[in-house]
Amino acid sequence: MAAQVLLLEDDPAIARTVAYALEREGLQVTHSLLLQDARSLWSAGGFDLLVLDVGLPDGSGLDLCREVRAAGHTPVLMLSAHGEELDRVLGLELGADDYLAKPFSPRELAARARALLRRAAAPPSSTSPPAQPPAPSATFYADRSGQRILLHNQALPLTRREYRLLSCLLAGAGRIHTRDALLSAAWGDDSESTDRTVDTHIKTLRAKLREVDPATDYIVTHRGMGYSLRV
Repeated sequence: MAAQVLLLEDDPAIARTVAYALEREGLQVTHSLLLQDARSLWSAGGFDLLVLDVGLPDGSGLDLCREVRAAGHTPVLMLSAHGEELDRVLGLELGADDYLAKPFSPRELAARARALLRRAAAPPSSTSPPAQPPAPSATFYADRSGQRILLHNQALPLTRREYRLLSCLLAGAGRIHTRDALLSAAWGDDSESTDRTVDTHIKTLRAKLREVDPATDYIVTHRGMGYSLRV
């Protein structure tokens, strides 16, 4: 069965280009011009990937991205006419899995969509870090079957990337993990993400840990080296 893609784009010409590129890859595309319509389609369920434009007549695709991320782990690819770093960081902080600035190559967009779907469908590899933390880190508890991590018995509202990052840090609690190692653990070997992407996700992960325990900074930055987890 073809993967289902929800495309939210208010420019009909761009939408046709994106839909054509994705359909050539065997994907089935449902297009929406407005945020409210896309929100209704998403609520009905059945989508494997969302491609969301940022600037829309009735709002921003970032709003739907936030809602999708709060509801689960469906991959989100953001599109925007703004290529500045601040816009990219905001999209990633809200839980987007990838970000593509306009104008873009339809072939690149299709490749990124394929990569997101492939990573979402792939089962955990035998080399993935164990989700269960070592015994000394009793402050944390990793529920591998439910793909969630608890801090002080409170479930953390983690995105898929944040879950993988924290699992990696927990697996080697107290040890310094390089950005490359964290990038590989959370994004895979075929990722086009950068060290900056790791830093951005670590920032949001820190904030979520502090919401549960404001008195403790669990993630330690080692400048020029990477990050470690204090337990």
